Amino acid sequence: MRTLWNHFSTISNIKISPRMRRISAANLISNRNLSTISSTEDPELRDFVGFLESLKNYEKSGVPKGAGTDSDDGFDLGRMKRLMLRLRNPHYKYKVVHVAGTKGKGSTSAFLSNILRAGGYSVGCYSSPHILSIKERISCNGEPVSASTLNDLFYSVKPILEQSIQEENGSLSHFEILTGIAFSLFEKENVDIAVIEAGLGGARDATNVIESSNLAASVITTIGEEHMAALGGSLESIAEAKSGIIKHGRPVVLGGPFLPHIEGILRSKAASVSSSVILASNIGSSSSIKGIINKNGIGLCQSCDIVIQNEKDDQPIVELSDVNLRMLGHHQLQNAVTATCVSLCLRDQGCGRVTDEAIRIGLENTRLLGRSQFLTPKEVETLLLPGATVLLDGAHTKESARALKEMIKKDFPEKRLVFVVAMASDKDHVSFAKELLSGLKPEAVILTEADIGGGKIRSTESSALKESWIKAADELGSRSMEASENKTVLGSLKLAYKILSDDTTSSDSGMVIVTGSLHIVSSVLASLQH
Repeated sequence: MRTLWNHFSTISNIKISPRMRRISAANLISNRNLSTISSTEDPELRDFVGFLESLKNYEKSGVPKGAGTDSDDGFDLGRMKRLMLRLRNPHYKYKVVHVAGTKGKGSTSAFLSNILRAGGYSVGCYSSPHILSIKERISCNGEPVSASTLNDLFYSVKPILEQSIQEENGSLSHFEILTGIAFSLFEKENVDIAVIEAGLGGARDATNVIESSNLAASVITTIGEEHMAALGGSLESIAEAKSGIIKHGRPVVLGGPFLPHIEGILRSKAASVSSSVILASNIGSSSSIKGIINKNGIGLCQSCDIVIQNEKDDQPIVELSDVNLRMLGHHQLQNAVTATCVSLCLRDQGCGRVTDEAIRIGLENTRLLGRSQFLTPKEVETLLLPGATVLLDGAHTKESARALKEMIKKDFPEKRLVFVVAMASDKDHVSFAKELLSGLKPEAVILTEADIGGGKIRSTESSALKESWIKAADELGSRSMEASENKTVLGSLKLAYKILSDDTTSSDSGMVIVTGSLHIVSSVLASLQH
C-alpha cells in the first residue's frame, strides 16, 4: 500500500501548506447541520435569504427528470462556469476534495474536514441541506459562517449575481448561486483546502466546475437507488452521473462496497482519464467495531479498530486501536475508513501534518445532527418526554434503512421500539418500510408529516405513508404491526411516548426512533430551539 501512495506522488505535485492553529478537541466537533426550516433562519440574513428564495429551488419543488444526467436533459453546467468566471474563478485559489455518493458523503466530508483541521490546516466545507440556518452549509474550520461575514460577501458580489441572473435569462438556481457564494467565501477566508459535497449526482452538479489543476482527490462513497428519475432511472446511470467528478490524472477514492458491475463503471471512468483508484472497502476491510461504550460527557460511542492495509502485501499502513466514533453503525465505520483513505492520499500529496494522531482526533471528534443522534435527558424533558430514549436518524432510502436496522439489531437487540416516520414524496416508501420491518418488530409505527424546504410540495401525507407501511407489512406477513397517523411531529412523539409508557409489564422503557427524512429530524431539533 505504501507503494500505492507513493504512486500518487508521481501523478501529483499538489502541495498544501498548513496555517497552524491551536485547536482543542472540543472545537473539532462538526457543527454541520442538515435541513431547511425558514422560520428559524437568522433574521440578519433576511435580504440574503430573500434573494435566494426568489430563485428556483429544486430542494423544495423536486428535481426534473434527467436533470442530473450528462445528457441534453441535464442541468447546463455552462451557466455555472460563466457565473464562476464573473466571480473571477475563486475556486481555483485553493485545493479541493470533491465528494459525491448516494449515502455517506456528509459523514465522510465531516470526518475528513476534522482530520485536516486536527492536522492544523484551514478547511472550508460546503454541504447540503441544513437544519436551522442556511449559514450552516458553508463552514470554515468547523464553524458555520457568521451572518455578518455572509452578508458582507453577499452585498459585495450582489451586482455580479444580479447581472449573471439577467444574462442567463433567470435560469440560475438557488443552489447554483449559493455554490458560487461558498466558493467565493472560501477564497476570502484563505482556506488551505475545501471539502465540497456534490448536491445531485456529479457530472452536471453545480459543484462540478472544479478542474484537475486544483483537485486533490475525488471521492465517491456509495451508489444507491435515490433520485432515480433525475439521474437516469438505473443504478448504472447513477454511477455514470457520479463518476463525472473524476478528473484527469487525479486520484479517486471509492468508499463502497459496490456491486461488481457498478464498481466496473467507476473504474472504467477512472481509467479513461488516467486516474488512480483506491477502494476503501477493500484496503480497510480489516477495520472492525469492538463494542458500544458510554463515555462521560459524550454519550454512546462505538469503539473501533481502524486498519488500512497495503493492497499488495496486506501489511498495515495505519493501525488505530480503540477509536471511539460518536456516530454509530457499520456504515459510519465505513465512512470513517473512507475519510482515512482520503487523508492518506492527501498526506502523500504534501499534507505531512495529517499524522495518525490527527486522523484519530478528527475521527473521534466528528458528529452530525440527525445521524444516529440520541437526544439528551434535558432535550427529551424539553419535549415533555421525561425519561424517554429518542433516536434521530435521517435515513430515507432502502440502503440507509438497512444501515439503521443493522445498527439497532447489533447495539439494542432487546429494546422495545416505536417508529415515528415522515418522508418526501419522491422516495420509495414501501421499500423503506420493508427494510425496517424485515429485521425489526416495532410495537407501533406512527406516520406523520414534515415540511420540506420550508413547504409542503414534496411532503407525503400521513395517510399515504400509512398505506405504504401496511402494504409492506402485508407483503412480509407481519400482521401484528400497529400503524397510526398523526399530522404533527410533536404530537407523534407524544403518542409514541404514551404507547411505550402505558405498557407497565416491561422493565424496558423502550426507544422512539424518528426517521424517514432529514426534514422530520429538523422539525424535532427546531422544536428544541423554540
